[in-house]
Amino acid sequence: MSKKISLKDIAEAVGVSTALVSYVLNDKDEQTRVNKDTAKRIREMAKEMNYQPNQIAKSLKSGKSQAIGLLVADISNPFFGNLARAIEDEAKKHGYSVLFGSSDENLENSQRLIDTFINRQIDGFIIAPAEGTASQLEYLKKANIPFVLIDRYFKGLETSYVVIDNFNATYQATQLLLNQGHTKVAYVCYKNQLQHTEDRYSGYLQALLDHGNAEDSNLICEVEFNNAAYFREQFIELLQPDRGVDAILFSTNTLSIMGLKIINELNITVPDDLAVFCFDESEAYDLFYCPISYVKQPLSMIGKEAVKILLEQLRGKASSEQKVMLDVEIVARKSCQK
Repeated sequence: MSKKISLKDIAEAVGVSTALVSYVLNDKDEQTRVNKDTAKRIREMAKEMNYQPNQIAKSLKSGKSQAIGLLVADISNPFFGNLARAIEDEAKKHGYSVLFGSSDENLENSQRLIDTFINRQIDGFIIAPAEGTASQLEYLKKANIPFVLIDRYFKGLETSYVVIDNFNATYQATQLLLNQGHTKVAYVCYKNQLQHTEDRYSGYLQALLDHGNAEDSNLICEVEFNNAAYFREQFIELLQPDRGVDAILFSTNTLSIMGLKIINELNITVPDDLAVFCFDESEAYDLFYCPISYVKQPLSMIGKEAVKILLEQLRGKASSEQKVMLDVEIVARKSCQK
């Protein structure tokens, strides 16, 4: 086993004191006025000798773990998996690592993960909150634990968040389907009262109304999270000929993929028999015989903004809650044509 490189080893190699090496590698060279050439030589030598700092000792001394807790609904969902990667890449640029956890849209799981992350002394949170977790976020606020919400937020809770314009996203997608000549546009969504769910439904409904169509409960397929059997039953019912559905807008990535599987299984041809518009980009769409239309979220920008806001909180530079709403891209392909 090779010997672990110490500050003393680097100091001897460069010909300076151990204290000077410590100042430089802890980014205190400017405030202690270390010569720039010397600081550069120290950093180059540390890299050449593959120096690995003792993060545990470092966090005990500074009171900072250089770690962020990321709490999402389901890390296996491609949307959250890709978003987590964007956040991890951005955090790494600033010297932070990211710990991941999935709440599975469950209140108890969410609380357990928050407690676990706090016990691991993470510096702050980035959270896609589950339904009913407003009180958990209130606790974080009272405890002065920095956090930023992504994907969802609570209207009555003053917090920083980074979300997309969900209303406009589904409004544009529905409008596009209607303008293609589809008259019975169905909507498939999860059954919850989360703000982004409500905003997406409102966008769909407003597009119908603006086109002269009335709200129709026969065109709504509302399903429970993590219940594939229930989804299958409800979705097949939606596709019955007496419903007259000629287009479908899926409100999430997971529902899109489950729905496309059943459409294929039932030998329903897209777009000849049924037009389809999905939410979020997915590699799975490339396996489908027809190019799938979808709402594309700016994942890298969401990750960048969330990390930026959290770091400003950690550095004491955030004077108030920051609310960021980003635009989406509507990717119209063959699946939405008539």
